[in-house]
Amino acid sequence: MNHFLWLLPLVFPHLSSPVILLERSDGNLFHWNHLMKGDKLVLHRSKRDWMWRQFFLSEEYTGSNYQYVGKLRSDKDRGDGTARYVLSGEGAGTIFHIDEKSGDLHATQRLDREEKASYTLQAQALNKITGLPLEPATEFIVKIHDINDNEPKFTKAVYTASVPEMSDIGTFVIEVNATDADDATYGNSAKLVYSILQGQPYFSVEPETGIVRIALSNMDREVRKEYQVVIQAKDMAGQMGGLSGTTMVNVTLTDVNDSPPRFAYSSYHLSTYESAAIGSTVGRIKASDGDEGENAEMKYRIGDGDGKEYLDIITDEITQEGIIVVKKKLDFESKRVYTVKVEVTNTHQDPNFTLLGPFLDTAIVKVTAKDVDEPPVFSRPQYVFEVNEDTPKGIAIGTITAWDPDATHYPIQYAIDQHTDPERLYHIDPKNGSITILKSLDREVEMSKSRVPVLIKVLDVNDNAPEFAMIYETFVCENVRAGQLIQTISAIDTDDPLVGHKFVFSLSSMNPNFTIFDNEDNTARILTRRSGFNRREMSVYYLPVVISDSDYPIQSSTSTLTIRVCSCDATGNIRSCSVDALLLSAGLSTGALVAILLCILILLMIVVLFSALKKQRRKEPLIISKEDVRDNVVSYNDEGGGEEDTQAFDIGTLRHPEVIESNKLRRDIIPEMLFPYHRPSPMKECADVRDFIISRLQENDTDPFAPPYDSLATYAYEGNGSIAESLSSMESSVTEGDHEYDYLSNWGPQFKKLADMYIGKDTGCSTSL
Repeated sequence: MNHFLWLLPLVFPHLSSPVILLERSDGNLFHWNHLMKGDKLVLHRSKRDWMWRQFFLSEEYTGSNYQYVGKLRSDKDRGDGTARYVLSGEGAGTIFHIDEKSGDLHATQRLDREEKASYTLQAQALNKITGLPLEPATEFIVKIHDINDNEPKFTKAVYTASVPEMSDIGTFVIEVNATDADDATYGNSAKLVYSILQGQPYFSVEPETGIVRIALSNMDREVRKEYQVVIQAKDMAGQMGGLSGTTMVNVTLTDVNDSPPRFAYSSYHLSTYESAAIGSTVGRIKASDGDEGENAEMKYRIGDGDGKEYLDIITDEITQEGIIVVKKKLDFESKRVYTVKVEVTNTHQDPNFTLLGPFLDTAIVKVTAKDVDEPPVFSRPQYVFEVNEDTPKGIAIGTITAWDPDATHYPIQYAIDQHTDPERLYHIDPKNGSITILKSLDREVEMSKSRVPVLIKVLDVNDNAPEFAMIYETFVCENVRAGQLIQTISAIDTDDPLVGHKFVFSLSSMNPNFTIFDNEDNTARILTRRSGFNRREMSVYYLPVVISDSDYPIQSSTSTLTIRVCSCDATGNIRSCSVDALLLSAGLSTGALVAILLCILILLMIVVLFSALKKQRRKEPLIISKEDVRDNVVSYNDEGGGEEDTQAFDIGTLRHPEVIESNKLRRDIIPEMLFPYHRPSPMKECADVRDFIISRLQENDTDPFAPPYDSLATYAYEGNGSIAESLSSMESSVTEGDHEYDYLSNWGPQFKKLADMYIGKDTGCSTSL
């Protein structure tokens, strides 16, 4: 037996009558008319005039004509044109329009489901002639079908989150939420999927919940503190063609104590005077800690060293510096350098990060005691001498002794303070300290006197300017960023104001490379103003710092901070510096560098001196010029000046007086500028060679300053430029007068041949040689 069930009555607007679908027990569907004709079954149903219940309409219609909704038709309409359809309810006449004759329903406007998702309307059929309703009004609904026309929107444009550094993978960071105005019950228009666009591989987001989590372990705040993560929400379940929206999540890594304190240098060199008072400051040192807040708080202590008894260290809670102070009086004469080992540790330590330790660092601090001229010290705190009142004057009553504590041990002189001995009764030997009586003593007179000691306290006046507390070795990395701290400086002042020191730090002028920030706690920070330093272009910078005190009158001084450019790695550790910086890092002080330079300079001077002496020993040639050819007889076996005889006489003096170099000095005599004796110049009237030679011989014989040795010089130059003029006899008859040559026989064998030529010849006039 077959069973027929009502499945669902549906209304299709384009059909003139409702269609009934029936389901048979075998699951097959049959049309109502087919059942009537094929099976010839007669079914009875309750007649209903209106069969529609709802219509569906797509939103955001973009066509040029009205959008067709459906057809309304009453069973009472016979099709003869007497039926008229009337529409009422939400949007009737404005949004929706019905054709009175055909019952076709249209939407006249573009609808948005997000503004209104459905409209409730009433339809009724009237008799056009009588105006009476053909049947009661029936209500129906027009629903707006959703399309994906809205992108997801996050509840915040920018999210802010923080998470501890070094967190494990999967640590919760923040949850972001986005909404979609589309219909969540229809299709995938409002089904969202979250993804990360920026922030990998550090962070991840869960696709369905929008929860952001840590995706990378060991994220270090000291390396990078802030991250910007871009999260996307996409509808259509993340499929292609879906709309999307984004938001920004600013994630900040909060600090944990994972960075131990570290000293910048393995050793520090400080100095102070041996007269420094107990508790006075010697200098400051500071360790660096990449953490912040309480995680960066440090404490210092003296660990070991031969200066542990004399020095102590105090932690400055504000600047986190270690202040080296005098614990016991220093003594330059007994010990000049005091060495201590300083330890620094974190105040608050996290046991979760002890494996990254040790959270302790050490540095050697050497304090040099500078000498002070100390007064002599008596061997006793007081001396008591007893003397009878009738003791004669001039008698020694005792001796006092004192010694100089300084290393130089200057001689000590003794003297009596005249204010304590106004009567001049005593005398002390200034050398040995013995005290003698100058006048006779009367005990009864002395007993009537009384004295009282008076203490005079010298008050301090602000007459000293502050200066750097220590010699700073400041370095800046080539890859440094603008605004980075490179040095913290402090100052000292030998004055002692009543209200304590208050220093003000500033730069003498605007500096394009560095700036200073006064911490207002007697310290200042040196910061970089730019990046991109290059040690090949400039390896050393000098920064003048003006330090002023706050007392009256205000004193100020300018100290120069030397900043060296170094090559550093990514973490800021110094790899190499300029030549000077490398020498300093190797432990060479400024005094050692100066000593090395002086040694090099002395070696160069010795080389130059030897070269000059060697050059001076070279003999000058006998014939200086090839053109100035003359005969010279030089004897090297005569007594006297030795090799200097080669310059005994300058034959240039035989030339004409006009061409004589008057300022040329002989090498074998003392210059005339030191003695008043002057040699007379040869006279033009001397026409005879003999007279000229004799006159020159007499000059040298009578010269008390001539060198004590014999020299032989041959004057072989003749001609117009010579004092003797021409020696030729060819012109003697013309130029000379009468001469007698008998004297030639007295000149010796050298002139014998010449005498034979001229003696006894009568030429009518004398011929002169």
